[in-house]
Parts: sequence; structure tokens; C-alpha cells
Amino acid sequence: MSAATITSRSVSGLDVIIEPGTALEQVLTGFEFVEGPAWHPAKKTLVFSDIIGDTMYSWHEDGDLAEFRKPSHMANGNAWDREGGLLSCEHATSRVSRTDPDGNYEVLVSHYEGCELNSPNDIVVKKDGSLYFTDPNSGRTEKYGVARYQELEFQGVFRFDPDSSELTLLARDFAKPNGLCFSLDESLLFVNDTDRQHIRVFDVLDDGSIANDRIWAETGGDRPGVADGMKVDSAGNLYCCGSGGIHVFDVNGARTGVIETPEVAANFTWGGDSRADLYITATHSVYRLKTKIPGHV
Repeated sequence: MSAATITSRSVSGLDVIIEPGTALEQVLTGFEFVEGPAWHPAKKTLVFSDIIGDTMYSWHEDGDLAEFRKPSHMANGNAWDREGGLLSCEHATSRVSRTDPDGNYEVLVSHYEGCELNSPNDIVVKKDGSLYFTDPNSGRTEKYGVARYQELEFQGVFRFDPDSSELTLLARDFAKPNGLCFSLDESLLFVNDTDRQHIRVFDVLDDGSIANDRIWAETGGDRPGVADGMKVDSAGNLYCCGSGGIHVFDVNGARTGVIETPEVAANFTWGGDSRADLYITATHSVYRLKTKIPGHV
């Protein structure tokens, strides 16, 4: 898989984040639909999913690419937990799994009140170790998963406590919940809605539940791309995949610009020694963009 360089056309509002003229580098290509990038700082590797290709990959920044798991159960979002385990959202099996540092695999959760989950999509880990994930029905369609009957009557947002194995439904009124992330101090939880093209924010209460729902920002546009992967950087700016690329919002929800991508961006993460390399999974390729502000770890 050869590399290519494409000039980034980010707007001037992003100059504080990206040096003008910075190149957007295509580091890998040739996949079917890439998602779920997760950077391992000690190993200096990027793990990501090819959903349609039913494979997870591990790529070292020196250039080595290897299969991490095949079949991957059409895995989508991935995240590292506090013990170094890799959490994966599986479309084909409707479950969240964990692979420990020794490579041992286990299923963490697959059902809610006796019904199969829809298809866990994206996941984030709170500092206390609890897991928050979205559960749209995307993986119950033929292209991005396995076409089958939806057992739950809603598409929700969940919290899972790995110590007690308790699964809690946090919200059930989304059309299609997708990307999610916490604010820097974890007092807020942001969740976007692919169908409604907006980002909602909730207050996070002491017991891990959420309250005071409100719409925080809109992500619409007339170019290819929808509300998808979402994270914050170390300055509190929020990045969300959307129309034309990755939309960047300041801490007050004002859009400061769009990082344009040549393919539809689905997700991203920061890597490299300083965590200032923005790795973007976009349809068939993985891109890298140098930024001034590191991602939030």
C-alpha cells in the first residue's frame, strides 16, 4: 500500500490548530471501509477496523502493517481501557468485546434486558474505568453488518461498569447515536446523532448517569459525510466527522472550521510521541495530519 501526499485545505479559522499549508498525508489505502482508530503510545501502533473487510489491523508508525484479528465480527469503534485492554464494538455480533494485553479475548456485554444490543458503534472510557458506548442499528444492515431483525425498540446510549458488569441505559431517544466523547473534566458527555446531524450534550452526574440534555452544535452540510467519530483535543476543542471532513468546534460550540478530507472521514485519533499526529480513517484510506495541539489522552 503506497503513500501519497495531498495538500490540506483547512480554513483560516483553524490556523491555531494547524499550521497553514500543512500536508495531509495518505499513509495507508486499499481497504473497504476503515473506522475505529486507536493509538497505543507504548507500542507506537495504530489499531483500526475495516468493517466491511471484517478485519482489524495494527500499523506501526515505521510502516509495518499486520492483521490484528480476522474475522473481526465486523468491528467498528475501538478504545484502550485503563489496563491496556482493547475494547471493540462488533457490528456482526451486537456486542462489546475486550482483548487483554496478552491477546486473550472476552465478551463484555451483548444483551440488554434479554434482548440483543443493536450493533455497538463507538466507545469511550471514563477515568473511573466505566465504559460508555452508542448502539445504533447500522450493523443490522447488509452493507455494514449482518441484516437481521432488531430486537430493541430503540437506539440508545449505554454505560457499562466492568467491575459489576452492570449495563445501564442512559438515553433512548436518538434517531441514530454515533460518536461520543467527554469534556476534559468529564463533567459533560457529548453524543452526536447521524440522522439528525447534530451534537447533543449531557451533564454527567456523580453516579455516572446523565441529565440536562440539550443540542450543542449542528454538523450538517451539503458535501459527503455525516456526524460520526468525535473527540476533544487537549485544549478542549471538539472534533466531529461530518460534511466534507472533520468539523472543529470551540468550547462554546462555535464551529471554527472544517479539516477537509479527500475521502469521507469516519473517525480519527491522535498519535505520535507528542500525540499531535491526527490519524483519520476515511473510507478506503488512513491519513495523517500534523497539528499544533495534541489530542486529549
